[in-house]
Amino acid sequence: QVQLVESGGGLVQPGGSLRLSCAASGIIFSIYAMGWYRQAPGKERELVAHITGGGGSTNYADSVKGRFTISRDNAKNTVYLQMNSLKPEDTAVYYCNTLRGGIHYWGKGTLVTVSS
Repeated sequence: QVQLVESGGGLVQPGGSLRLSCAASGIIFSIYAMGWYRQAPGKERELVAHITGGGGSTNYADSVKGRFTISRDNAKNTVYLQMNSLKPEDTAVYYCNTLRGGIHYWGKGTLVTVSS
């Protein structure tokens, strides 16, 4: 049974930083690409960042390029999202995702609020 558990969200001022974590279980973690998505109130869920199983390739939404960094520690079955220079428009619930056997698996999400 695949399980993804996010943590690290919270309230931060504009310009601040947060690091999100997603702990995975039930999969051979190093094989699978992982993604971070977010969903703001009244908006559709969007892909923020993606990383391949070995961590050698990443890609980002244009809105976060240069500010967010996705990484993974396959020994800990964990993927991270380092978020710097946060803006109010980054406010959203952030979800961890992986695709296995044609099925998308999601965590329950962690709320990030950027506000002064």
